[in-house]
Amino acid sequence: MEKWNIIAVVVTYNRLPLLKRNIACLRANRPLSHILVVNNGSTDGTAEWLAAEASDTLTVITQDNVGGSGGFWRGIQEACLRGADWIWCMDDDVFPRPDCLERLLPHAALPDVGMLAPRRLMDGAVYTNDFLDYDFRHPFASLYKGKLKKQTVTAPTEIAGTAFEGPFIRRSVVEAIGLPNKELFIFCDDTDYCIRTRRAGFRILYIPDALMDKEKFFSADTWAERNRKKKWKRFYQVRNSTYLNHHYGENWGVRYLRGFIGVAGYLLTAAFTAPFSSAYRLSDLPKLWNAYRDGLRERLGKM
Repeated sequence: MEKWNIIAVVVTYNRLPLLKRNIACLRANRPLSHILVVNNGSTDGTAEWLAAEASDTLTVITQDNVGGSGGFWRGIQEACLRGADWIWCMDDDVFPRPDCLERLLPHAALPDVGMLAPRRLMDGAVYTNDFLDYDFRHPFASLYKGKLKKQTVTAPTEIAGTAFEGPFIRRSVVEAIGLPNKELFIFCDDTDYCIRTRRAGFRILYIPDALMDKEKFFSADTWAERNRKKKWKRFYQVRNSTYLNHHYGENWGVRYLRGFIGVAGYLLTAAFTAPFSSAYRLSDLPKLWNAYRDGLRERLGKM
């Protein structure tokens, strides 16, 4: 098998226990050449722990909190400067099994393959956001067609998109399409990158026997608690999904109406639950609407 320079890029923010587990899992994978940790301004002791862990095989990049997209933008850039042939990207809440990389590598030499996606497990069950195609034409349908979570997949399968939770990216992809869009901050940066990857002529393969475990969050929370904690992300989700549909949509309906349908669901939920629940407040309504308008205007960046 060809010898490649393989660099893992891990983006972290204030989740030190998860980061420790992630790094331990990465160190068990062979033949990983180097680990780059992008610390987005953590304040929970992460910087101090990473300073003690830094070595010839682990490099730390510390920057302000510019979100997951800004973290991957910086990490992938640095990996390429270090001569990476393949870049293994992930957040700190996924944990590759010891043979995960080993099971990805046999597929790395296949023609036109630009990205490999491992299978994620949550509490032992398959967890996936991966999908087979996009729909840029029908405003009342989802952008994501053929979601793998609704299918049984037992063999390597060509897909259209995956999450930044373990994608194994060929350097030539970065050379062809550039870095992730750091202005998205969080949400949809991975979808955008997969769209660009495929449009550049590269294939993306889902490898079901390359396993990673994913942390489960909010399992003990009530509906109100869970939504209150995740609410700040909803604004980015509305804006960025609206941006994707507007930017790539092939007709007026997708460019304008699909995003409106998406934000309308959140607006109705917030309006009806605000008087009775702590999940949303009435003051969230204009914030959601402004997020939709920013997406239409393709005005991105940190909110």
